Amino acid sequence: MQKTAYQIVKTLQDAGFKAYLAGGCVRDMLLKKEPKDFDIATSALPEQIENIFADTYPVGRSFGVMHVIENGFTFEIATFRNDSGYSDGRRPDAVTFTHAEDDAKRRDFTINAIFYDPILDEIHDFVGGRNDLTNRLIRFIGNPHDRILEDHLRIIRAIRFKNTLGFGYHPDTYEAIKKHAPLADKVSWERVRDELNKIIMARSAPTAFEDMQDTGVLPYVLPELEACKGMPQPMQYHTEGDVWTHLMDALKSLPQSADLVDHWAVIFHDIGKPETFKIAERIRFDHHSEVSAELAERIMRRLRFPRKDIDTISWVVRHHFMMQQLLDMPDGRKHHWFLDERFPHLLMLFYADAAGITPNDFTMYNKVKEAYQTCLKHFPVRPKPLLTGAEVMETLGLKAGPRVGEILQEIAEKQLGHELKTREEAITWLKGLNLHE
Repeated sequence: MQKTAYQIVKTLQDAGFKAYLAGGCVRDMLLKKEPKDFDIATSALPEQIENIFADTYPVGRSFGVMHVIENGFTFEIATFRNDSGYSDGRRPDAVTFTHAEDDAKRRDFTINAIFYDPILDEIHDFVGGRNDLTNRLIRFIGNPHDRILEDHLRIIRAIRFKNTLGFGYHPDTYEAIKKHAPLADKVSWERVRDELNKIIMARSAPTAFEDMQDTGVLPYVLPELEACKGMPQPMQYHTEGDVWTHLMDALKSLPQSADLVDHWAVIFHDIGKPETFKIAERIRFDHHSEVSAELAERIMRRLRFPRKDIDTISWVVRHHFMMQQLLDMPDGRKHHWFLDERFPHLLMLFYADAAGITPNDFTMYNKVKEAYQTCLKHFPVRPKPLLTGAEVMETLGLKAGPRVGEILQEIAEKQLGHELKTREEAITWLKGLNLHE
């Protein structure tokens, strides 16, 4: 991909235009990191880019942004521009095509506004980005208040970059984030979700959430998580501290293999504790799993998560407190749970929940994991059902309804428990049912 990016820059330069690599890829290269993608800035106008490259399509022609496909890779090529007026707190009201220095100065952070000419091997830095990389600083370009008012999402982006890169804030940047924290709730929820997804998947996620809480941004983005700060827990079970500390410790424990669903399930699994707090013989959070699942679903709907993710995460959160129940189940019922496609996420949460408690006790988790692995040896995939709903209705003379589903689940559990092995055995068992019980 890098070689192709260099070739695109050369093609633009050979056609008489200025062209540089721009933004995050230059930052990452200077930090000796592997860039995830390569963006290009140029003096060529959108119609000129279309004339030069065979496979192009506009993604924001009025803003001078085109996509070019070369060698199976997609590159964003943007014309140098100057922006003016941001009445919606996101997009410029007017765009003027200009030169590289103006283009650099309209960007967000100094470290994201460095240009690199790979043909001449020259760096073009108009905003002091290289010094900030050396000093490991996140600094808004120019007046930080202006940069935030142009695009309110930059508040959250600053927190993300600071933590994923392990940098610090320039004092002016830090003060601007704190001052304008309420603007975070003016950003579209889809854009907030995308930033939070990047934050939560990084190893630095706990410190990023701490930063969001410290700067006053969190109440405008995840107020339900903010409520966990300082929420006490029974010390005989949670010597690590409050609910917030437990959630952050659990998040830290997730292995590299954990996916986005796993990370959000961990953050949400005890988010209902503030609403269920009470003191009886000790501090209690009765039914907090159910409340946490309901809150998780509400938050994810607000953040416009895909329906499948909402269903999976809320299911995992709802059942995160049932390790002992699983161990006490008959084999058939237990295997029914183990073979649910969502169970690996639940097992991951079982682990993180145990890892987030001080002192750690993985006894119950290890028993569940062992039972799960034993199940998979016998049933690497869920076996084909012995009977269909139509066969159950025909055999028993039932109409379609919830009872048919209940019977099919009973048959499935008996099949997984090796009590029923063939279709004929299932029909015999079916005929022996007392439907009036």
